[in-house]
Amino acid sequence: MDRIGQIVATARYLPEIEISNDDLRARFTDSPDFVDKMEESTGIRRRWYAPEDWATSDLALPAAAKALERAGRSAEDVDLVIVGTDSPDYITPATSVVLQHKLGAVNAGTFDIGCACASFPTGLATAAGWLATNRSLRTVLVVGVYMMHKLAAPDDPMVFFYGDGAGAAVLEAGDQPGFVAAATQADGSYHRHWGIYSGGTYEPATAASVEEGRTRVRLIERYPPEVNHEGWPRLVRRLAQNGDFGLDEISLLIFTQVRKPSIELVMEELGLPLERTHTIMEECGYTGSACLGMAFDDAVAQGEVSPGDLVVFVGSGVGYNQAGCAFRIQHDLGGHE
Repeated sequence: MDRIGQIVATARYLPEIEISNDDLRARFTDSPDFVDKMEESTGIRRRWYAPEDWATSDLALPAAAKALERAGRSAEDVDLVIVGTDSPDYITPATSVVLQHKLGAVNAGTFDIGCACASFPTGLATAAGWLATNRSLRTVLVVGVYMMHKLAAPDDPMVFFYGDGAGAAVLEAGDQPGFVAAATQADGSYHRHWGIYSGGTYEPATAASVEEGRTRVRLIERYPPEVNHEGWPRLVRRLAQNGDFGLDEISLLIFTQVRKPSIELVMEELGLPLERTHTIMEECGYTGSACLGMAFDDAVAQGEVSPGDLVVFVGSGVGYNQAGCAFRIQHDLGGHE
């Protein structure tokens, strides 16, 4: 019997501390027009923070637990936990093993995926591959989670983007169409553009690097817009070729939630109506590694996903990494409270 990875449940978690654009206007009084310009260019109006004593694994936990509940599975049923994040609890050990402990998934193995905001589609495709090739696996939990605001300097204007959140999906194997295709692309020449550059082996953290802010996330040089405006359509077309489907067959296309105008431009380039995409950055901010899972679950909650739909995920992260995957939905994912 075929073992095709299928998405059987989803969930998301958005913390409760609201940071509006007006809050940021009050913070960045030296640049009164900055927030206005960023709001216009991204569509972001607010973002949400977890309590300051939380770690990334604490943020992942509610989404993971809710996804399992919706799948009708207990934590003990989970065979594998995959966490995608670039705001981990620690440099090492992996955040996935911390989540496994907090969740009580005592029978699960774990690993992290660290390709920034391309981590969630990479995690979905990886889960499908493990299910296809390991008959001992039944239930795989994939979580994308992001808490980058805590790794940023409070006076860094780029905190405009960073919102906390988590998105989760439960995958199981079936004999009906589920996982369809995956594709990746990258350009490491951009690896010095945006990141955390002290604290690893390139530059171990020192008192000086901490004092000078090099252990904080920093934008060094802006990415050209072509990275997404040309990269995303190229990746979608590769997915269509790999999965042998036409662009017009796509029911829903979920992109990294960073700039709404970029999504609108790419949908036009692909010849697809805006009704076939879904955005949440307006109300959630840029939730990085979590945003695709969160946006998909929000679309499910709003009744935009039905059995038989072909859903494409396209993630884009610093480095840069881009990854996409396509799934045919077989299960009724609705029923959200």
